[in-house]
Amino acid sequence: MTLADHVGEKIRPLAGTEEGGKIVGDGADGTPTKYIDKVAEDLVREFFEDRGFAAGMLSEECGMIPFHGPGEGLLYVDPVDGTFNAVQGIPFYTLSVAWGEQGVIQKGFVHNFPDNETFWAIRGKGAFLNNKPIQVSKTTELRTSSMSMYSRHFDPTGILPLARNLRRWRLLGASSLELCYVACGRLDGFVDLRDTLRITDAAAGMLICEEAGGRVTGDHEDDPAFIDDVTDGRCLVATNGHLHEAVLEQIRAGQENMS
Repeated sequence: MTLADHVGEKIRPLAGTEEGGKIVGDGADGTPTKYIDKVAEDLVREFFEDRGFAAGMLSEECGMIPFHGPGEGLLYVDPVDGTFNAVQGIPFYTLSVAWGEQGVIQKGFVHNFPDNETFWAIRGKGAFLNNKPIQVSKTTELRTSSMSMYSRHFDPTGILPLARNLRRWRLLGASSLELCYVACGRLDGFVDLRDTLRITDAAAGMLICEEAGGRVTGDHEDDPAFIDDVTDGRCLVATNGHLHEAVLEQIRAGQENMS
């Protein structure tokens, strides 16, 4: 049984239930930990701790956890990305795991529990969905594109110039899976301007998107510059590459409207 199978077996009965949504503490990221998060994280930690895969694990709930073994590098884990969706019974939530060394993500894994889909990538080796190669879309015009987008503090002002130029705008609620949807061409872009996205949310999905031919930056053309701290948030723009400059241009227009 794989890690995703093991975690899925335990959390699926909790999805859409009052028990799964019960608050059992505060996470290292400063947000409430739900019971479904704790169950998933405990299973992931137990799986990796004694296997020598890494020197430690950075998780949304427990923060930095050192492992006592021969492993190197660091695991970046969001045990349930899309907790609100899971608790509400909305079928869009994942397990996200990435592994990196010296701040560079080398491997990424995102498992979509409701649809039993596994996205993964190894740096320089491409991206895959259930072991079949995937690529970003070929969309070249904003007016025919669809994107998942989040604006700062849920104020749409900064993102309206971009939204008005798209064909479709969605908010799906699980950033790791939304990045994977860009990777496989289901979405043309993912834009998060809330300044709250953490490395545990995005590490695996970013690598998968880039290895599928996409482009990932901050809300300007710079690197999002994530750090190993789950209390530190960033903005993120991921596209199929063809649309990236046009998306950034519209974001700049929105930021000017807010100034």
